[in-house]
Amino acid sequence: MNKLLLTFICLSFIGCSSSAQDCKEGNNLLPMYGKAVKCKEQIKADNEFFAFVDGKFKDRKTASLSYSQLGWDYFYKNDLETSMKRFNQAWLLDSLNADVYWGFGNLLGRQGQLEGSVPYFEKSLKLKPSNSKVYESLATSYGQLFVSNQKPEMLDKAIQALKKANALDRNNPRILSQLTSAYSYFAQKDSAIKYLKLTDKIEPKAINPEVRTFLKQK
Repeated sequence: MNKLLLTFICLSFIGCSSSAQDCKEGNNLLPMYGKAVKCKEQIKADNEFFAFVDGKFKDRKTASLSYSQLGWDYFYKNDLETSMKRFNQAWLLDSLNADVYWGFGNLLGRQGQLEGSVPYFEKSLKLKPSNSKVYESLATSYGQLFVSNQKPEMLDKAIQALKKANALDRNNPRILSQLTSAYSYFAQKDSAIKYLKLTDKIEPKAINPEVRTFLKQK
């Protein structure tokens, strides 16, 4: 990774001094900086960030992709605060970068803000409807909401999202196994057994052992 990129990375939307009463700190830990109006110090930091980026990348869309990748890197290191900062910088550079909204959704989901994650996944899919993994993320949020509130419509929405993921990525055992698990909640197990058999043809280990045992008892 470009060392200059790392040295400048913290300058975009840094917290302003406490003497600046109109500068709210911590907005860079919220998606899209919390949609807050920025103070002059923050605007100055943004402009310095833009100047840096414009000198290092061919265009801001390319830079946005680079910063969103950094967001994922930190996400998988479980450094969620730094991940949010990088995704925010990516959004600042290109608000039409679909991966940014996917990242926001995953970060909110990891923080337990399941309902809040859904609009970001939907925004990502509106910009890039061909990304099956975003449908999986959306299904995960709906699935966890169902486990939490036991509302059937949440399970239905999870299954709908998984079916769309499956349509885009056929024969993916991870998606098929999730469909198996989702359908196992229904009294009628035909669909669960159908997806169990489809998964087993590709990768039997993808099935949750508890789900397999449960379905064998039916």
